[in-house]
Amino acid sequence: MMSPTITTMFAAQTLSPLGPRDAPSGIVKSAAPAPWRILRDGLAGDHQGDRRHHGGPEKALHHYPRDHYDAWAKEGPELVEALCAPPAFGENISTLGVTESDVCIGDIFAFGSALLQVSQGRQPCWKLNARFARPDMARRVQTSGRTGWYYRVLREGVAEPGDRFERVERPLPDWSLSRLNELLYLRTLDLDALAQMAEMRELAPSWRELAARRLARGAVEDWSTRLVGA
Repeated sequence: MMSPTITTMFAAQTLSPLGPRDAPSGIVKSAAPAPWRILRDGLAGDHQGDRRHHGGPEKALHHYPRDHYDAWAKEGPELVEALCAPPAFGENISTLGVTESDVCIGDIFAFGSALLQVSQGRQPCWKLNARFARPDMARRVQTSGRTGWYYRVLREGVAEPGDRFERVERPLPDWSLSRLNELLYLRTLDLDALAQMAEMRELAPSWRELAARRLARGAVEDWSTRLVGA
């Protein structure tokens, strides 16, 4: 896997109203001034409008592959303007050459003096619909598997433009984010895989609990509120 050089990180330095109810959101980000202080709860200076569902130790940094932008533009020419440059998806980190098929749950990356661990994929929500002015954008992100992912911060630190983003450990080589997305959204009741997911200590607790609930109920949770909004 490539070890990309990071030239820019992105932060929501203020909150912006989003959607029909003008919900405060940090999805609109801009280049963050360097050097970047990476803390347990995320990038210093980054704001989230809904701390219940965004941010915090298990979603400290969001990484979205720049590789996906061309695919989105080809599938929806009306999205081209929104996709002219990152961070269209509200990402803190944007790279080329690393996608969900290259990254596994639990992967540990060194970035500057910080140490980051992949904690979960992104579960797209209705805010992407508002962001891209498409009522089905969140569902399309989910179905496509082009979701991006989150990191927890194992060691706080400082990074600067030109620092490499280098994987240093891979405890779960069989659990790429692509595989996890397929289990969550396509092969939703693969009981053997769900049992493995429920015991995966490198995975965010809320995702382990999701797997356990599916196993207990034999059914998939309702996605409508997350994908469409209340």
